[in-house]
Amino acid sequence: MDNVIVIVGPTASGKTKVSIELAKEIQGEIVSADSMQVYKYMDIGTAKPNKEEMAGIKHYLIDEVEPDEEFSVAKYQKLAYKYIGEILKKGKIPIVCGGTGLYINSLIYNIEFADTICDWKLREELTEEAKKYGNEYIHNKLKAIDPKAAEKIHMNNVKRVIRAIEVYTYTNKPISLHQEESLKNPPKYNYIIIGLNKERKRLYEDIEKRVDIMMEEGLVEEVRNLMEMGYDKDTIAMQGLGYKEIMSYLKDEISKEDALYVLKRDTRRYAKRQITWFKKLENIYWIKLDEISGKKEIIEKIKYHIARHGIIL
Repeated sequence: MDNVIVIVGPTASGKTKVSIELAKEIQGEIVSADSMQVYKYMDIGTAKPNKEEMAGIKHYLIDEVEPDEEFSVAKYQKLAYKYIGEILKKGKIPIVCGGTGLYINSLIYNIEFADTICDWKLREELTEEAKKYGNEYIHNKLKAIDPKAAEKIHMNNVKRVIRAIEVYTYTNKPISLHQEESLKNPPKYNYIIIGLNKERKRLYEDIEKRVDIMMEEGLVEEVRNLMEMGYDKDTIAMQGLGYKEIMSYLKDEISKEDALYVLKRDTRRYAKRQITWFKKLENIYWIKLDEISGKKEIIEKIKYHIARHGIIL
């Protein structure tokens, strides 16, 4: 079975830089597992690596779709498998890198998705209900038919709540049962999973610095340009962290200070959820960045770990 390296961790843990350095050392190419970097024109707010930072390393699933295009985890999985296959055919090592837990799980557990289930009318009706009665209203609908899924899906993640209701409506089976059944599928590849993490206080400080840097680099202008292109709060991608807050500021709904406060707070909360998610992964090799002096040592640790899995470097 072919080997695939997976690098995960919370936002601001340095995954992107580490994956690029590793790719340079081991003849690798990178498949992004970031649900926001997949969108075009959204560079600053997604911390997308630029050409200089990519250092000549081929990246996949970055700038893949327009901001208003539907991009599901099922589409992600399909394209990720395709690109992983292309990388392996070149004789190179695929490195999957990102912080979107659903994308990572879709690969390492080879989850099956019911692609044929799609009812736009039902989705629109449920979206309108959420707007009219609140997110908790439709989350309670999910809770009534699939308590397991409701427990896992936050009520503010309206898109996933609606998807879970949609699957149940058409199959009479909870989405959690579909997922449990698909977990019996053997993985397509041998995944070597590396997790990067920092002491919580340091991570939160780095998140706040990162938001400040995004502002300096022109996040407000980026969001303004997207709005001028016709993308608004109903656009899927514009609901992402960094975009909805700045859009509220540009629409004079909140002050700039409040937008920054909410963005930093919600990014810290998101990082906490990411850590919780990734800690559930089996056979993950955690690297505590606080105990390491620099990037070179991180790469050496990763190389030593993957060598133990039989990859000849």
